[in-house]
Amino acid sequence: MTLLTVYDGASTIGGNKIYLEEKGRGILLDFGMNFAKYGEYYQEFLKERSNRGIYDLINLDMIPKINLYRQDLIPADMDPKPWPKPSVEAVLISHAHLDHTGNVGLLRGDIPIIASTISVAILKAMRDTAPISLGSEISYYSVKTPLDDCGGLVLESKSRGSYTARDMYLCTEPTAELRDFASHRPGGDSKRGKAVEAGAVEHHSHLNLPFIIEPYPVDHSILGAVGYILRGDTTISYTGDYRLHGSGAENTRKFISAARDSSTLITEGTRVGRESDEEITEGDVLRNCQEAAEAEMGLVVADFSARNFERLQTFTEIADRTSRTLLVTPKDAYMLHALGCADGKCLMDTANISIYNELRNHKKDKWETEVVSKLWGDKYVSHTTIGQSPDKYLLCFSLFDLKHLLDIKPAGGSYIYSSSEAFSEEQTFDFQRLTQWLRYFNLKPVGYTMQGDKPQFIKGFHASGHLSQEDLIKVIDQIDPDKIIPVHTANKDWFKQKFEKTIPINDGETIKL
Repeated sequence: MTLLTVYDGASTIGGNKIYLEEKGRGILLDFGMNFAKYGEYYQEFLKERSNRGIYDLINLDMIPKINLYRQDLIPADMDPKPWPKPSVEAVLISHAHLDHTGNVGLLRGDIPIIASTISVAILKAMRDTAPISLGSEISYYSVKTPLDDCGGLVLESKSRGSYTARDMYLCTEPTAELRDFASHRPGGDSKRGKAVEAGAVEHHSHLNLPFIIEPYPVDHSILGAVGYILRGDTTISYTGDYRLHGSGAENTRKFISAARDSSTLITEGTRVGRESDEEITEGDVLRNCQEAAEAEMGLVVADFSARNFERLQTFTEIADRTSRTLLVTPKDAYMLHALGCADGKCLMDTANISIYNELRNHKKDKWETEVVSKLWGDKYVSHTTIGQSPDKYLLCFSLFDLKHLLDIKPAGGSYIYSSSEAFSEEQTFDFQRLTQWLRYFNLKPVGYTMQGDKPQFIKGFHASGHLSQEDLIKVIDQIDPDKIIPVHTANKDWFKQKFEKTIPINDGETIKL
């Protein structure tokens, strides 16, 4: 008998935390951050207190009360012993977006991760370059110890010693480059640096798990996404996030074909219940954004989701076709290096990519000096050079990078917004701020307009990372499972109306399959 528990993500888009157990042994499918729950209490400058471990997150019900968390994150005034303690032998990560991985760093360090080589590379690069938060300590983490004079209530990371790496088991055989990348932290070899105690980096067949794991690449808005088929007493398919209108659509079709003998389908439903419209493909985005870039005689700025490498490839082609040099941030360049480590070669052409050299009052981070500067040292471009010939550049910036335009001083240009629409009040505020910046620099917005205080988005400048509801109906009909478990959706009622086989489940509920 197989038991399924959805700890989170049953009624929200993201935050997937799904547990499968058979004969007392189990695995987790993703362990993501629930942005909807976080957004009820937190914002950019109001976050959980890392020196209290998981105390804040537990008390605000942002993570489930289960006895699976790192012991070093448990302060003295918290006792996890009464909480359920499921047997977890691995966490299967579908892809590297934070709504699927953002709480993995809280889990016990002895729980290994299964993911694609690309996801492992992305998560490692994110850990190397991003500000530290507890949940993002996925690839490696710093063990916390209680301060002596605080009664064990305040936890602190040691400045000396080393980081602890998690064991990583991959969907395909790891390359030598990925093994090296996963086990080395830039700056770790210096006198004051903290090295990483290397963990396993192996193929997932090295693990003895309660299910036979079959990973299949699927198409999504981030590279490295996989769907999983798990075979035990019953066969279960888990889609993660997927689509049929991207460049990797054939991969998704292969997953669908392989899942046809599944008795249970756990599927995302991000777009169900929304008004149907003509599906926008990456080819459509390329044509529309290229047309906007060709019409602009000044600076072109492109804004798209972080780690959307397919969109980066789209704008690389646009830059080449419009005789512009594409400029990315150093973090983007480091991420491209990580992708190259995933399969031993770079997954996209970087010959025409250069790096924006921002002004700073501190030394470059070790990940930049040891990797980016060595690989692209002759490709840094200053604000002065861009300001003198803005028509020669296509700059990959988001709202949070626009402060650097104060140095470039563009005299007009275009800002191509090629990312998802705003769905929350806070995101609407971001567009009000963005519009202020664009007005200041006399940059024409492309891809959206403001109607009063609210943004109105123009179709054709962004391709969704998720299936349309029409495609989802076709997928479910093709797989024809006995049971349908909707997750990653705000509209479970749509599934119940469309499919009698739907088993709606709430967060924290357990069902027998």
